[in-house]
Amino acid sequence: MTTSTTPATQRSVSLSETGPAQRGTRPDEVVITVSPAFAGQFTKTIVDLPHAEVLRQLLAGIEEQGVTARVIRVRDTADLAAISHLGAKLSGSGIAVGVLSRGTTMIHQKDLPRLSNLELFPQSPLLDAEVFRKIGSNAAQYAKGESPEPVPTRNDQMARPRWQAKAALLHLKEFECIEPDRGPVEVKPVFELSRA
Repeated sequence: MTTSTTPATQRSVSLSETGPAQRGTRPDEVVITVSPAFAGQFTKTIVDLPHAEVLRQLLAGIEEQGVTARVIRVRDTADLAAISHLGAKLSGSGIAVGVLSRGTTMIHQKDLPRLSNLELFPQSPLLDAEVFRKIGSNAAQYAKGESPEPVPTRNDQMARPRWQAKAALLHLKEFECIEPDRGPVEVKPVFELSRA
């Protein structure tokens, strides 16, 4: 029996700006809107899930439903409701998924008030790759005019006290990346494999 000494590979992603974000015209698209530091200053969620995996799973969930996706980076805020709502307004279908660097996620619809949403996933320490794929799938189903069952998520009453300090630190660091005078930009995810 032989054992492999090959180092494990890990997926990374860079977000290449392609120009100012425009309103989509395709009724079959979902916009994924990411925060200022996502896949830039930060590369992992609060529980070290790589941003590459978050994006890969969201995109896969959307594509499995036969819907297209665009990725937009918001630079002027790190407020999840604002990021998600802006994405929904730019989406051809009116549906967007907003994601903060630490992993907190929301599915939004353009016709809803900014502080309302279709689905909210506030406990970022409990979000794993499988949940992100289901979030993408649900967003795509909303874009098709369907009414999917909400994504089931775990609930841990101890998650907040256990992760509160780290979440607050990540939130402050995310806010340091805000560029108030820059509008949203469309980005192209470039996935790469690297040795761990």
